[in-house]
Amino acid sequence: MNSETLNLQVTISYGQARAEFSGDPQQISLFITEFLLKNVPEIELAHEITVRFSTKDLIEKFKDLIKITPEGPRVWPGELKLSDKEIVSLQLVASRISFETGGQDNNALSIQEIQTITSLNGKSISSRLSEVSKLGYVEKDQSQNSVKFRITTQGIDWLIKTLSKKSFNRR
Repeated sequence: MNSETLNLQVTISYGQARAEFSGDPQQISLFITEFLLKNVPEIELAHEITVRFSTKDLIEKFKDLIKITPEGPRVWPGELKLSDKEIVSLQLVASRISFETGGQDNNALSIQEIQTITSLNGKSISSRLSEVSKLGYVEKDQSQNSVKFRITTQGIDWLIKTLSKKSFNRR
């Protein structure tokens, strides 16, 4: 038998939490248990209040109302009657999806771009953007040359809930 003591080395990670342990198997067992008891409940609780929409989530939620065309992202409502506020918000979601999939360089749109794409009245677009901006559903990007708008996570959540009442997932 070798007189050297063998140490067990373990690296454990859960989400962002990470730890490395070295010692005898009984110590490591205690360290792992302590790590799990300390980190997992908080991580699980944090997941319960975290809201993130991946590109896959967005496509799945809006695939019946948004299409990416050679002309760019478009709202595609079919027979569903949508308000101007919903159309503007959907266009911003379509723009975000197109950006995240490499279809365009930016996920924000100007009032003029939204008007060109949707054929809605510019004053109506401006009023709807003002409404949703005050609610935190859209944020304004202001540069020296232009003002553009992008949908927020809260805006996406609002839009999903609003459109689900209209049964937009017609399958």
